[in-house]
Amino acid sequence: MKWSVGIEAQCDRVLTREDILELADAVATSAGIATGIGTDRYGAQLVVDADTREEALGKATVAFQHAAATAGLPAGPVIRAEAIGEDEDEAP
Repeated sequence: MKWSVGIEAQCDRVLTREDILELADAVATSAGIATGIGTDRYGAQLVVDADTREEALGKATVAFQHAAATAGLPAGPVIRAEAIGEDEDEAP
């Protein structure tokens, strides 16, 4: 099943447009988009294949951390991670 996973990490500096463009390029392989220009947080929305929510979160976290390293972003703790399966309704 496909999962859309949102992940956000905190870092120790304000991120530039170029920082986030590098992250966007790095997450593009996971059908991802990146956020965080002008903040001390960077994030991505990734699409992964997994059988369970926990597996989806694990796969996306690994891909996100690899993408952040590829983009040259400072390592920071993940402060948010959530997954929505393709068969789930996003509305509350």
